Amino acid sequence: MPTTLLLRLNNRKSKAFMAQQHILQVSELTKKVRFLLESELNTVWLCGEISNFIAASSGHWYLSLKDQKSQVRCAMFKGNNRRVNITPKNGQQVLVRAKVSLYEPRGDFQLIIEQMESAGEGLLRQQYQLLKDKLHREGLFELHHKQVIPKLIQTVGIVTSPTGAAVKDIITVLKRRNPLLNVIIYPALVQGEQAKYDLVQAITVANQRNEVDVLLIGRGGGSLEDLWAFNEEIVARAIFHSALPTISAVGHEIDTTLADYVADLRAPTPSAAAEIVSADVDERINRVIELLNRGQLALKQQLKRSIHTLTSLNHRLGQVHPEQQLQNKQQKSDELSMRLQALITRELSQRKHKPQYLKQRLINATPSTKIKQNQLQAAQLKVKLISAQQRLLIAKRESFAHQCEQLHIVSPLATIARGYSITRDEQGKMIKNIKDITIEDNIKVEVADGVIDAKVIAVQAN
Repeated sequence: MPTTLLLRLNNRKSKAFMAQQHILQVSELTKKVRFLLESELNTVWLCGEISNFIAASSGHWYLSLKDQKSQVRCAMFKGNNRRVNITPKNGQQVLVRAKVSLYEPRGDFQLIIEQMESAGEGLLRQQYQLLKDKLHREGLFELHHKQVIPKLIQTVGIVTSPTGAAVKDIITVLKRRNPLLNVIIYPALVQGEQAKYDLVQAITVANQRNEVDVLLIGRGGGSLEDLWAFNEEIVARAIFHSALPTISAVGHEIDTTLADYVADLRAPTPSAAAEIVSADVDERINRVIELLNRGQLALKQQLKRSIHTLTSLNHRLGQVHPEQQLQNKQQKSDELSMRLQALITRELSQRKHKPQYLKQRLINATPSTKIKQNQLQAAQLKVKLISAQQRLLIAKRESFAHQCEQLHIVSPLATIARGYSITRDEQGKMIKNIKDITIEDNIKVEVADGVIDAKVIAVQAN
């Protein structure tokens, strides 16, 4: 087969194939790729080293994350980077949570960072979040598992370090608010690798002895790593399975551990936990006084209601008494008699004045009265007509004067009077431009007080 024929056949096949396919624009392709990336991968956690970091004037951050083999471009917008607790710099290892995306204008693969932490603490937070999600799915945080903290507490158990500041704060608050409370300390390490086992052992011992009304579990504040023993799974499950009511008192108010979620009640601080379990003696006395006052007030109100009921019954009894009923009937009879008398008086008065009323109506209906009324009306209309004619005449005069004034303003004579002139040729035709005249033509120039005869000696165009 000749080469030329073969090329023609191949071109025809190529055109036919292209006709069957949808040809994409570059922008369409980048949109499709972006959609696939964002829908399939969604959000990822990534650990890497910062490089090429730029803090733009807009507040956005632009950087690259890399390891020994690869790197990827990233962007973190100012709405998210405001919540970052570290200052990013090149060479720093970080843990980020980001959305996989594509920057369409350049077709560049990139990550949109939503969260950034230091790699060490960030891994702990990731581990914390994974365990939290696991326990939540198992139902350990559900409210129906929570026990009610007793209102009358005589003995308090404390699971913490016996030498820490937290136990001292708790005991101080308990002695101040209620010196009669019994306190039992179940010692345990609260930091380090051995701490989780000590905490579980102390909780188990407290439940076996069953000698306290409520169990406080906690320590003072610290970093996430310092508080990590209270984020251990075995500790969380030990608190959850405790038969004794538990109160978590770990760190400061801003610190939140898994122990807080599984405990029956969370206190912001160890001191706050002590205040919860120790009812103030003065507060109890005030409560008793308040109850007595409320009881006394209730008795007074009950007595008042009883007196009111008795008065009402006496009144109702008086209403049904025969003498009272007779008085009511007599009063009603008097009222009806007075109403009848008033009707008779009003009827007599109307009959007395009716002839006078009819006489007046007859007088008003006579022809002479009608004539006087019509004459008065005609006189009033005449006055109105004359007044209207005068107003119309004045308006017409003012309009005529105004029109004359306007006519004078546009009159050529008025224009001449202001210093202008009108130039005409020998035939009296007005000259408007230099094309209407030639040199040696005789012209007439009309000014305000006469006419000037002149001859054109030169013409100059503007």
